[in-house]
Amino acid sequence: MSNAVFPALTGLTFPVVKTPMWSTKTQDSVSGKETRIGFWSYPKWKYSLAYDILRSDNVNLELQTLAGFYNARNGGFDTWLFNDPDDNSVTLQGFGIGDGASTNFQLTRSLGGYVEPVLAVNATSAPAIYINGTLKIGGTDYTLNVTTGLVTFTTAPAVSATLTWTGSYYWRCKFLDDSIDLSKFMQNLWELQTLNFQSVK
Repeated sequence: MSNAVFPALTGLTFPVVKTPMWSTKTQDSVSGKETRIGFWSYPKWKYSLAYDILRSDNVNLELQTLAGFYNARNGGFDTWLFNDPDDNSVTLQGFGIGDGASTNFQLTRSLGGYVEPVLAVNATSAPAIYINGTLKIGGTDYTLNVTTGLVTFTTAPAVSATLTWTGSYYWRCKFLDDSIDLSKFMQNLWELQTLNFQSVK
């Protein structure tokens, strides 16, 4: 499991496709009634990106950067972190209610009212943790595991205390393919028509 962050490259073009995926089994009885079983608690997100221009001259090493990052992950073998520019931060996001006994709480983010766990925190954004609107001190009042998004409070928050946080996060992802097609169309200019990857839990 790598904590390397996918590089931001200038050649990214539209459309960017982002697809929520679920796993459901549907079985029909002899009467025709359907029974459905959902296997996942949260969706996986699939991304498809396109790069129209990847420069490879002595100054602009975009092709080398992307190819190097991909090969360092052994294609689809290793996981890594993706900074989704449209889904990477929260402000005063609720992530729990105190019960006077629990000290461990999972950070979350809400999109359109649907709440999912945050499993990789961007530590460089200096995430802030609050109890009932009061800022808490990391290392004293709580510890934060940035690779899991788990907050452990030194003292259990009081009954009905509201827990919120502000900060940025990554999506842990893996490449879906063990090969990518890098096409050269001019001197020192390349393209990658499709790069597919998905989030992992």
